[in-house]
Amino acid sequence: MSAADLTGSRGRIDKRQAILDAAFAVFAREGYAQAGVDAIAAEAGVAKATVYNHFGDKETVLRQTVALLAEQALAQNLAAVERLTDTGGDLRALLEDVGLSLAHCYCDERSWTLRRLLLAEFSRFPDLIGVVWGQVNDRVIEALADRLARLALAGRLRVTDPVAAAEQFTALLGAPLDKRTQLGTRDVPDEEIRAVTLGAVDTFLKAFAAS
Repeated sequence: MSAADLTGSRGRIDKRQAILDAAFAVFAREGYAQAGVDAIAAEAGVAKATVYNHFGDKETVLRQTVALLAEQALAQNLAAVERLTDTGGDLRALLEDVGLSLAHCYCDERSWTLRRLLLAEFSRFPDLIGVVWGQVNDRVIEALADRLARLALAGRLRVTDPVAAAEQFTALLGAPLDKRTQLGTRDVPDEEIRAVTLGAVDTFLKAFAAS
């Protein structure tokens, strides 16, 4: 591939990313029905025809935007879960570290904006919530369950159903944060996120600690 081809390919990728970023901002601000392709193009700094050339129509723009954000959220959450590796150290500190990372992922502004957008457009695109749950939530739970099962095999936890334990751990984090963030409309101070995390870990260990 020539240098010109590489430059052209990179430019196309950059424009696509700019359009998706702009679309997210416009959809979040105006809602799907009110958002126009012209507004997305203006936000991205491209011609309206460029949006159509890349995606074809507004629905595809929405679906691709949601898919990209779900992919990014998955990567962030899995990176947090991967830290749950038994090194023989303080299990409580390890769970607190992982829990804090997951809590920050949960409170991320883009993550909350995505959830609000999906809820707002549920009646129009009910399948998108399933897409996000399947691509992000279910896979994070599976990864967390795998790590908890390894800790149980090592004698660090008393877990008979790792998936249920993973669901309970994330619920202990998510439910209080829903209330404190007021469904993502309020910024929660770091010390408050930490307090929620410490409480979640304490409750989790009371139920599942090996001794």
